[in-house]
This record gives sequence, C-alpha cells and structure tokens, in this order.
Amino acid sequence: MLAVRKVRRKLRMGTICSPNPSGTKTSSEACNADWMASLPRHLQNVPLSHLAIPGSHDSFSYWVDEKSPVGPDQTPAIKRLARISLVKKLMKKWSVTQNLTFREQLEAGIRYFDLRVSSKPGDADQEIYFIHGLFGIKVWDGLMEMDSFLTQHPQEIVFLDFNHFYAMDEAHHKRLVLQIQEAFANKLCSACSVESLTLQILWEKKCQVLIFYHCPFYKQYPFLWPGKKIPAPWANTTSVHKLILFLETTLSERDPSGTFHVSQAILTPRVKTIARGLVGGLKNTLVHRVAPISISPLRFSRIS
Repeated sequence: MLAVRKVRRKLRMGTICSPNPSGTKTSSEACNADWMASLPRHLQNVPLSHLAIPGSHDSFSYWVDEKSPVGPDQTPAIKRLARISLVKKLMKKWSVTQNLTFREQLEAGIRYFDLRVSSKPGDADQEIYFIHGLFGIKVWDGLMEMDSFLTQHPQEIVFLDFNHFYAMDEAHHKRLVLQIQEAFANKLCSACSVESLTLQILWEKKCQVLIFYHCPFYKQYPFLWPGKKIPAPWANTTSVHKLILFLETTLSERDPSGTFHVSQAILTPRVKTIARGLVGGLKNTLVHRVAPISISPLRFSRIS
C-alpha cells in the first residue's frame, strides 16, 4: 500500500507531457502520460484491481452543445423549459463536469472514464453521442482521440465504462460496438478473471483497453466486460462529510470475489442546489468543496 501511495504522490507532482515525434519521452523524469509504464516492477505484477487508478466523472462532458436538443436523459419538464434559450445556457453550466479533453485527461494520468451515450432524436444516420443533459461530441471522435494516445503510449491501460445508454435500440448498440472494434482493434482486452489481470500480462498481450458494458448486449462479444465487474456505488449527496463516510464504508465492503471498484468522490446537486447556484454552475457550487478530498493521496478519486 505504501508503494501505491508513493506512486500516487508522484502522479500529483509529475509534469504533464507528451512524447515527441520520435515517440520517446521529452524528459528522463517519468511523467503522468506514462505513469503505468513507470511503476516499480513488483507493482507491474500485482492484480490491476489492487492498484489505485485515477478516473474522471462524466469524462466526456468537457464540451456540450447548447444548440442541440435536450437529451433523452432529461425529464419532460426540463425539455419543455429548454425551449427558452437562456435555460440551455444555464443547463450547460450544470452539464459540463470536466475542463480537459480526453487527450488532456490521458496526459494528466486519468485511466478510468465514465461514459454515457445516446442517439440523437431525428438523426437518420444512427450516430451515437456522449450525453449529459445536452449532447456532447460523437463517440467515434472520442474513441479515435483515445486510440491515438494509446498508440503513442503502448504501456498505458484504460478502463472505458459505458454505464448509461439512452434512446438506443439493437441497431444503435451494434453500431457502437462496431465503432469500438474499429477504433481499438487488437488493443481490446477480452473479459477474464479480474484477479489474474496484471499490467505485465496486458503488456505481453499488447492489450490496452478494457470495455465495460452495462447492458445485456455484452454477452455477444468477448471483449465487452459485464457491468457487474466494475460496481460504482453512488453517494447521491451534497454533504462532504456524508460522502467521506459513504466512500469509506463502500470501499471496506467491496466485493472480494473478483471485481474492480469505483470510488465516486463526487457531490450530486439536488433541485434546490441548482436553484440556489443557478448562475454559478456546478464548478463554483460543488466542485471546489469536494476537490480537496479528491486529490488527497489517502482519499478516493480512483478506480481500484
């Protein structure tokens, strides 16, 4: 555990960097973009589920389109209100939960991505988009951005957690899975025993991507891991104190039978929270309150 804490401390202090055109590091000092490759040898051979791995919430929502229709993840009442242009501008303040692109998050060391996807009403081509209240970028564009990073950093492993699907029928799921296959090809890791999976094993197989698919559709493809293999208990509170207690309890009670575990160090706004902080948005109302525990080396902003 001490070794893992040292690695996490190193991540916080490290420099965000990218490889130069030749593919080599820009500095002899390990950087966040290659933190997995830089782990001590003994950590390369422990199960991935025993490592603390940084992740982000609503990872895709660094950009949402306020000109798009309101997403099918919203209530009819919100959809009616959103006919007023000002409402969509306010929605954007509460829909954006990240300020870094996928590439920037990867370079910063993020390796777990919380993904929610949807088709768009009236779209004839069955395109799939990321969504959080409002529509974000196309899933295909996000996957290609990730694949580009992984090609340049062949020892980095990512967890892509597709946990919410909206307005998607079988044809949409098939399209999404095909895009995943086309984007990552041989980088995909087939579902297997969690406890047998280490960095060293993945490096030998040249696998870099674990796809978790919270839908029965996963049964049709060997590279789709069932959602139950990566539970993510949710505190659903605006209280930092209650959040800490929840995270401590759920982490201590995690299933020992071979799963990953996501500790969601996030505060969730209620209707009155949004009403009181309508103009300020999510960042100014809740993020600054929870940030200190999210970045603490002894806290929970991670998958493990």
